Amino acid sequence: MKTTESKKTTTKATKATSERPAAKPKRVTAGKPEPDEEAVRRKAHEIYNERISRGESGTPEEDWYKAQKTLKKSKK
Repeated sequence: MKTTESKKTTTKATKATSERPAAKPKRVTAGKPEPDEEAVRRKAHEIYNERISRGESGTPEEDWYKAQKTLKKSKK
């Protein structure tokens, strides 16, 4: 009769969750407030008119982005 030896496997005990340091809370900072849509629309139209009068090419999306950026800077 053949005998087999059972191999004992051991696992390292993991630390209990109560022993782990608490996760640091994420800092939530208030960003610059977004300008309202109507103000962006007016500024984008102004940028569009200036761009056209200079004979420069561009897109409405570029005008909109530039208007948002300009208005955010002016609210500092």
